[in-house]
Amino acid sequence: MQQPLRRLWRYAEAHRGRLVRAIIWSILNKFFDIIPPVLIGLAVDIVVNKEGAYLSTFGFETARSQLVVLAGLTFITWGLESVFEYLQALAWRNLAQTIQHELRLDAYSHMQHLEMAYFEDQPTGNLMAILNDDVNQLERFLDNGANEVIAVTTTVVLIGGAFFAIAPTIAWVAFLPMPIIIWGSFRFQRLMEPRYAAVREKAGAISSLLANNLGGIATIKSFTAEDREIDRVAAASDEYREANRAAISLSAAFSPLIRVAILVGFTATLIWGGFLTLDDRLAVGAYSTMVFLTQRLLWPLTRLGQTFDLYQRAMASTNRILDVIDTPPEIVSGEGILERHEVQGHIEFADVDFQYRPGYPVLSDINLDLAPGATTAFVGSTGSGKTTLIKLLLRLYDVTNGSISIDGHDTRSLELHHLRRAMAVVGQDVFLFHGTVRENIAYGLPRATDEEVRRAAEVAEAHSFIADLPEGYDTIVGERGQKLSGGQRQRLSIARAVLVDPPILILDEATSSVDNETEAAIQRSLAKLVVDRSTVVIAHRLSTIRHADMIHVMEFGRIVESGTHEELIESDGSYAALWKVQTGEAV
Repeated sequence: MQQPLRRLWRYAEAHRGRLVRAIIWSILNKFFDIIPPVLIGLAVDIVVNKEGAYLSTFGFETARSQLVVLAGLTFITWGLESVFEYLQALAWRNLAQTIQHELRLDAYSHMQHLEMAYFEDQPTGNLMAILNDDVNQLERFLDNGANEVIAVTTTVVLIGGAFFAIAPTIAWVAFLPMPIIIWGSFRFQRLMEPRYAAVREKAGAISSLLANNLGGIATIKSFTAEDREIDRVAAASDEYREANRAAISLSAAFSPLIRVAILVGFTATLIWGGFLTLDDRLAVGAYSTMVFLTQRLLWPLTRLGQTFDLYQRAMASTNRILDVIDTPPEIVSGEGILERHEVQGHIEFADVDFQYRPGYPVLSDINLDLAPGATTAFVGSTGSGKTTLIKLLLRLYDVTNGSISIDGHDTRSLELHHLRRAMAVVGQDVFLFHGTVRENIAYGLPRATDEEVRRAAEVAEAHSFIADLPEGYDTIVGERGQKLSGGQRQRLSIARAVLVDPPILILDEATSSVDNETEAAIQRSLAKLVVDRSTVVIAHRLSTIRHADMIHVMEFGRIVESGTHEELIESDGSYAALWKVQTGEAV
């Protein structure tokens, strides 16, 4: 795997100018932060040597005038340090917000273009953790950690140069701990990387479990499984805690070890420099400056532990985010344009085979010719492959062999947006978004007027119950439409399809989970909806498709019978047997 920081650098290419400016402000801020110890040394030099102090060489002959000048320099230094501290904080924080915003959007946008198989292999909670926790983790590092790294690097370079300029004979003493600190930092980085990768993995797992449980809270309550689910969450949370504990046990040791190394360098400088000063081989002012600079050099290194901790968490998150963005989609959009107003709805399946997993065929040798403007129904037992046909038609999956075409255009050659805009699906599992009734009906046509939304609801026989809701069309339906009944959700789904007015309509068990009265209302709505458009119907209740222009019976992924209702009854095959069971004629 590529180094995560290098991957992030390539990703943020458009912001490198802002990144360079942020680095410059950080360097300047640290530069002016280092100057006060030098000014303290100059002050000591003035007090000790008076007119013979270093500043006298610049024309300030009296000690008092030198102190006044020093005070002015101190004001300027502190002022500039404050200015650049503000600029670096502003630059880094804004950059962090921008990159986390773009990363989240890019990751989510890319997810939306990935095939359905990807989401079947990835728990929803894990994907949510990537879009939220991992993106925020990176933002926290860019907010503080990046500036800290630059500050430490600048401090080492500038103070190192100052040391060798002031007293090259003892500069090496202050730098004695540096090899140990640098080696320890890189050693800790390598040790921490897999531990924080495990932390992020466990964070995704617990997020997935929580999202799944909250989505299924009604089922948990129905089976009084609250205690069992608490135990499952406790176990997942404990695994997350243990992963963090393994990382913390190592990261917590970093700072104490670095402090010991720092103590050696500081003590050596204090003693060796003091000896040289007592022997008049080093000026008192220079000694004072070196003592203060040694503290400024070594003390910030104690924060390296926290910085590396933040860095490793951020890099583990960066890999997870960029792994999503770098996942190539298997369903690639074509370039052909299929204008909705030109679609006739002539659908062909030619020698279609399909399997979700190699070696487990779901559809075999499917050859179909669905006439434009006709209603074609598919019936068969659960698992016979009916819904898979719809998924292939929408290109949620691609055929393993063969081809599917609409009006002579292979669906793989068409732009996905145009292909799917030519169809509307009314399924048995209606998904409504948290929002108003109006927003859910107009989901496929957001610019629809209130009158258009109302007319669509009337066709779907939904207007009457919507009018009785507390806020009418402005009533919030709740997440997944949980505030509505199954029949009400189904009719909103039909209204949504009516509004987009698709040339191809797909009905996937649209009445399987409603009562007889609601089914009758829905059937009246569908009878209006299927007029003058190609309609594909999947049904278990044969009474709902007896008037279809063509009925295909499926078993084990194959078409075993085809014909009208009357023809299939007369042939006395699988369809006729099923009809007798459903009508009570079977003995």
